[in-house]
Amino acid sequence: GSAPPPVTQPLTPLQPPSRPPLGPPPVGGPPLVRPSPLGAGPPNTQTLLNSTANREGDATSAASDGSVVQNSYDAIEGGGLMATPHPSPAPPNLKANRSVGYSYPTLPPGYQNMSPPGAPGMQASALQYPDGSKHFQQPALGTNHLTASLAGLSLQQEGLRPVNLLQERNILPTTLLKAPVPNLHEEIQKLNCNPELFRCTLTNIPQTQALLNKAKLPLGLLLHPFKDLSQLPVVTSSTIVRCRTCRTYINPFVSFLDQRRWKCNLCYRVNDVPEEFMYNPVTRVYGEPHKRPEVQNATIEFMAPSEYMLRPPQPPVYLFVFDVSHNAIETGYLNTVCQTLLDNLDTLPGNTRTKIGFITFDSTIHFYSLQEGLSQPQMLIVSDIEDVFIPMPENLLVNLNENKELIQDLLRSLPQMFTKSLETQSALGPALQAAFKLMSPTGGRISVFQTQLPSVGMGALKAREEPNQKATAKDIHLTPSTDFYKKLALDCSGQQVAVDLFLLSGQYSDLASLGCISRYSAGSVYYYQSYHHKHNPVQVEKLQKELKRYLTRKIGFEAVMRIRCTKGLSIHTFHGNFFVRSTDLLSLPNVNPDAGYAVQMSVEESLTDMQVVSFQSALLYTSSKGERRIRVHTMCLPVVTSLSDVYLGADVQAITGLLANMAVDRSVSATLSDARDALVNAVIDSLSAYRSSVLSVQQPGLMAPYSLRLFPLYVLALLKQKAFQAGMSARLDERIFTMCQVKNQPLVYLMLMTHPSLYRVDNLTDEGALNINDKTIPQPPILQLSVEKLSRDGAYLMDAGSVMFLWIGKNCGQSFISQVLGVPNYGSIPQNMTHLPELETAESMRTIAFISWLREQRPFFPILYIIKDDSPLKSSFLQNMIEDRTESALSYYEFLLHIQQQVNK
Repeated sequence: GSAPPPVTQPLTPLQPPSRPPLGPPPVGGPPLVRPSPLGAGPPNTQTLLNSTANREGDATSAASDGSVVQNSYDAIEGGGLMATPHPSPAPPNLKANRSVGYSYPTLPPGYQNMSPPGAPGMQASALQYPDGSKHFQQPALGTNHLTASLAGLSLQQEGLRPVNLLQERNILPTTLLKAPVPNLHEEIQKLNCNPELFRCTLTNIPQTQALLNKAKLPLGLLLHPFKDLSQLPVVTSSTIVRCRTCRTYINPFVSFLDQRRWKCNLCYRVNDVPEEFMYNPVTRVYGEPHKRPEVQNATIEFMAPSEYMLRPPQPPVYLFVFDVSHNAIETGYLNTVCQTLLDNLDTLPGNTRTKIGFITFDSTIHFYSLQEGLSQPQMLIVSDIEDVFIPMPENLLVNLNENKELIQDLLRSLPQMFTKSLETQSALGPALQAAFKLMSPTGGRISVFQTQLPSVGMGALKAREEPNQKATAKDIHLTPSTDFYKKLALDCSGQQVAVDLFLLSGQYSDLASLGCISRYSAGSVYYYQSYHHKHNPVQVEKLQKELKRYLTRKIGFEAVMRIRCTKGLSIHTFHGNFFVRSTDLLSLPNVNPDAGYAVQMSVEESLTDMQVVSFQSALLYTSSKGERRIRVHTMCLPVVTSLSDVYLGADVQAITGLLANMAVDRSVSATLSDARDALVNAVIDSLSAYRSSVLSVQQPGLMAPYSLRLFPLYVLALLKQKAFQAGMSARLDERIFTMCQVKNQPLVYLMLMTHPSLYRVDNLTDEGALNINDKTIPQPPILQLSVEKLSRDGAYLMDAGSVMFLWIGKNCGQSFISQVLGVPNYGSIPQNMTHLPELETAESMRTIAFISWLREQRPFFPILYIIKDDSPLKSSFLQNMIEDRTESALSYYEFLLHIQQQVNK
């Protein structure tokens, strides 16, 4: 229909209703334990926040020996604010001045303009140091200070400039949008965490929940904690300095009262500086604790001493589980996987202790004994799938280095072993149970390859999708049809085992149910729709490239992650693949560098007197070399008291990413249309609040603050994305897979999949190009996603994250066609072209350099489809033109009119 659908629901509040503030704890008594997240708001509030799916709390973590593991892990990472009884409440006068940074002679004397944070009654000048230097004050930090520099002022005003979205049509930046820079003093900001690792939806934190509610924007964090980094300071020290009350790791945003005492930036307790910390190993100077690497780097890794271990660090253990039913053999995937494994056996992360094993299955389960002394691998078949037992367990997971030849023999022969098989059944459930039993003693990673719906034994599923009614229905099956896979995943999690699922399937396989095995065990899902080595050969290259990355990338085992934040803020919902082991401890049996996480927060107690707040994530893991390590990221942000400042600091990409996560939960717990309504309401509510409470002069049109100018565009892009689009075009497994990606992708990839980048590439030049490793990488401007931006005499590259399209216009210049595509004319461009020939022309080199550079920046491999006007894939290309209308969705301009109508009600 042409008219926008009526919004039947009440406008959705994005925050749980604020609670009465908690009073101060009774002196010396037990602390007030924070209410558990399940108490957030009355149960009937229909908000995007009612995600119970990943808030199991402790009840379900009693899986196998979960309860034991849970408590000890909690003790190991050292409880959050909710977990530790405070030894004694800090004396009230310590709250007097909560500022951040170093009260040290690192700053010029010009900053002596604040009352000292030292003990009451002591003057700053009285703190004499042994070297005779005076105690200088750190700069003040809040938004309202130090904006005297004109640049700062004009920047601020730009951020608040009202934009009339109906008039200003060219608001998309021509380069990739960067995260906003928090408005902190530069001395502090230059120490802040890289936004690619840790960012907040609001870079100006509202002082109260009431102010946050008024802004109608979600407050939350997006993390990419284990990202590959080119530079990472690693500290080996017998003492890891942490706050005695809340267990925060010392970081750049604590304050030193003097050389011997530091004040925690999360709970404000004053702690002693341990003797060993007085010596700085980098400068080899004694007496400068504030210059140590822990206090100079917002991202740091500690080598953990033995008290951070529950057991000796586990060896890397990799178990591969292959579907070898007739259907699986027909796709030809086994050749590719076994060959890729053979090519990369020597680069699997690990050491002399690395172990590996293989299981194959159809209607029975096949184990492979790789015992030393055998001349060839021995196959053991277990046909009783109702009660799986493990034959000769000691020879099934073997040392990779000592048994390499047998392993290579097996990988060479596996693809041929089942070519005559007529077995069509799939006993995936029992095969996973067997894999779990085999892995339980050590922990590790199970990689399972599946090509169809499991049909026999535990976990067997029935087809739920009628082929002719793709997702019309109210009853679109987004929820699992069995809890078998989730329960098994929780058992795996309790034994430090994660399961990664590779689904290579042309038919409906109920990913909604199968995906639980990865989601709750902290694994990930890979989906190759209609994989076939002959009929769909480009998928073969994609699988090869992605599998190589998967096998060789860094991995952390038996990990836990906790996120802490300054007193007053609280975290209430987590998004990503993991299991919540206790209120705020995430269990990650494996952690990989390509996984992202998100959390939602609320302001539980007013942040009065605070100029800044801090957030810290700590990830404790075992490296593939068997070292226990802790990676810590700390971020500091200013606190503000006015609504206009909250809008000024809005990070529109982070907001979109968090809302997408919330919308996935909403689709599963309620319905897809509820989730879509809630996304639209998020735009309407925030722009209404801005109009009524911030804009002094009411103007016609649809007004948005400059910081949120792309918000309606990004939400429209989400509504058109496969996870949330209305209508029939998406297959159910494809929709579920996209939802898995929303939950598990770092923000930068999620944004690219939601709002692709479009470039004109038939006129690439070296102007403004990057120079990387002696290669020149052109940097064409990004264009709006609308057909009106395409010219028939150009060629355009659309980068949609996991896929790329190169669209060649009918009248595209002859030189591009011959010098880049290597064909004589438009008519001779082949129908299914997916590779550019490497030609010795400047145009070819530039184009290939640009595409390779885009590809290298991500962990998955986007196929490049080269399309003409009559290509069958042209519809997929046009589907990504977010600003144009489709049969089931509004154009950007129509969407703005709909929003305006609701805002101006």
